[in-house]
Amino acid sequence: MRLNTLQPAEGARQERTRVGRGIGSGLGKTAGRGHKGSFARAGKGKIKAGFEGGQMPMYMRLPKVGFRSKLKNDTAEVLLYQLDKLEAGEVDFAALRAAKLVPSTAKQAKIVKKGELTKAFVLKGLLATAGAKAAIEAAGGKVGE
Repeated sequence: MRLNTLQPAEGARQERTRVGRGIGSGLGKTAGRGHKGSFARAGKGKIKAGFEGGQMPMYMRLPKVGFRSKLKNDTAEVLLYQLDKLEAGEVDFAALRAAKLVPSTAKQAKIVKKGELTKAFVLKGLLATAGAKAAIEAAGGKVGE
């Protein structure tokens, strides 16, 4: 084998198609782009998402209802029966995150009444619904800010 005899395998390299080079090439005149329209013109081949050919697009025809905040919801909900799985005592946001009851994206947590509570918990820096607060206090715990 010599360096001057190396060449690519048969069919590995294909010559590019030269368009717009006369009628004999098969791709002359319009160069395979058809007649007129945005796809026939240079740099105009893309159509934006939702474009319906000039007709009023669907997203503009439908009524807009309500309000959706663009801010990500950063409050995680923790249910009472999930809280009951922890050891009794002081519970704060860090303890909930350590127990994997709160996702890493959450910035605060709120205790929601669902299920039963059998242990006494003292909540520090956590939000709680009125029902959850009553259930925690009934079990001998406290909800503090």
